[in-house]
Amino acid sequence: MVDISNLNKKFEPIDNKIIKNFIETNKLSISIRKKIIDYIGSAVILLLLAPLMLLIALAIKYDSKGPVFFKQRRNGKNNKEIIIYKFRSMIWIKDEIQIVQAIENDQRFTKIGKFLRKTSFDELPQFINVLQGRMSIVGPRPHAIAHNDYYKQCIENYMDRQQVKPGITGWAQVNGYRGETNQIIKMKNRVDYDRYYIENWSLKFDISIIIKTIILVIKDIKDIKEN
Repeated sequence: MVDISNLNKKFEPIDNKIIKNFIETNKLSISIRKKIIDYIGSAVILLLLAPLMLLIALAIKYDSKGPVFFKQRRNGKNNKEIIIYKFRSMIWIKDEIQIVQAIENDQRFTKIGKFLRKTSFDELPQFINVLQGRMSIVGPRPHAIAHNDYYKQCIENYMDRQQVKPGITGWAQVNGYRGETNQIIKMKNRVDYDRYYIENWSLKFDISIIIKTIILVIKDIKDIKEN
């Protein structure tokens, strides 16, 4: 027979410290898995896309004078300054000091640069940044330091997005907030999506964003072919 004499006894409350430790341990476990996926994923992608990246590099050199890569200081996790890489998509101006955000149909775009920006292929070198541990495959997009200094004065909780590593793609980007942000409301909406990602982050969420990104890139390439 089952002893039911203990059913009426009150259960002892679980120590809040135990719950907190469990949550923190679980977060750490997921964070480690995310790092592993970032390192392995970026290494595999760089190997697979090496021929394409070589062709892009040759096209850039043939199309206009200047370096193949564009390097810029950005703010990373915890607002730490990092250097990110991109394929150069604009006319090269030596020792350019003022940072002017690119806009649609920007006259500074080179011929190959227009294609790179439309397909987001200019971001491919950032998989090197992921291997270096500066970025993640998925996360809030890194903004220029000058832009961060400006927008943090205009948008509440703007700097919350610096709690995690910046990403090559993100929740904001797959929801239409990529590229030019010529209005404060556009940047505010981007930040809202970034904060939602941080608050609801999971590996499943990351995978869904990666899949959506691939679909968007394929769509952009089809649009270019049709036009």
